[in-house]
Amino acid sequence: MMEWQITSAAVGGAPRLLLRLEGLCVFAGALLAFVAIGGATVLGLGWPLLALLFFTPDLSMLAYLAGPRAGAAIYNAAHAYVGPVALGAPGLYAGEPRALALAVLWTAHIGIDRALGYGLKYPTAFGDTHLGRIGRAS
Repeated sequence: MMEWQITSAAVGGAPRLLLRLEGLCVFAGALLAFVAIGGATVLGLGWPLLALLFFTPDLSMLAYLAGPRAGAAIYNAAHAYVGPVALGAPGLYAGEPRALALAVLWTAHIGIDRALGYGLKYPTAFGDTHLGRIGRAS
C-alpha cells in the first residue's frame, strides 16, 4: 500500500499562488462564457436554482461517509476538469447548448474552489489537498 507524504506532495510558495490565481481566472472566464452563451436561459433556471446547481459538485463530499479513500476518489472525479470537458466538448460538437451550459457552470465551480484553496484531495483526509492543507491544524 502506498504511503502519502502530504507535506512534500502539496505545492507551496509562488506556484501555489499561481495555481490559485489560475483558478480565479478559470472561474471568471467560465462565468463570462456562461453569461455569453445565455446559460441561465438555455437551462431555463432562475438565479437561485442556478446557485444551487453551481454547488452540486460539492455533494461529492458525501462520499467521505464511506471513508477518506472513497471520498477523495469521488470528490476528485467531481472536481477535475476532465468531467466538464467530457460533457462540454461533445455538447459543443453536437450543438447541445444545455450540455455546454452545464459544463461551463461546472468549470466555474472548479475554478472558484481552486482559487479558494480547495484542491484535489489525497486519500488520507479531506483537508489534505494538492494545494496544501485546508481546515484547522491537527
